[in-house]
Amino acid sequence: MQETILILDFGSQYTQLIARRVRELNVYCEIHPFNKIPDYGDEVKGVILSGSPSSVRDAGAPVPDLSNIKGKLPLLGVCYGAQHLAYANGGNVEASDSREYGRSNLSFSDGSNELMKGVPETSQVWMS
Repeated sequence: MQETILILDFGSQYTQLIARRVRELNVYCEIHPFNKIPDYGDEVKGVILSGSPSSVRDAGAPVPDLSNIKGKLPLLGVCYGAQHLAYANGGNVEASDSREYGRSNLSFSDGSNELMKGVPETSQVWMS
């Protein structure tokens, strides 16, 4: 059984790049449309929610049904995916006065999470 990460695609121009980076860590991953979440077994170890041209504040923003995943698998949101996770869990997502693009520094503090195993606690990332 090959350990797998599912990537739910919300239309980001970087979904393929996310998949490539996961695969560079020697982890098998599959990309699926956000509204076509496959049945999964014990081989799936986590789910990444991609970015999107939308904001969760937009009318008609994509909303995945995560009821079969939430609380069962680690979820990592990237850009729109992070907005969705915050908003769906009662967080407040507000518009910024300006868009953010380019290089940025990323850090996280819970290195015990299996999804982040082997990932440096700080790294440079690109915002788009």
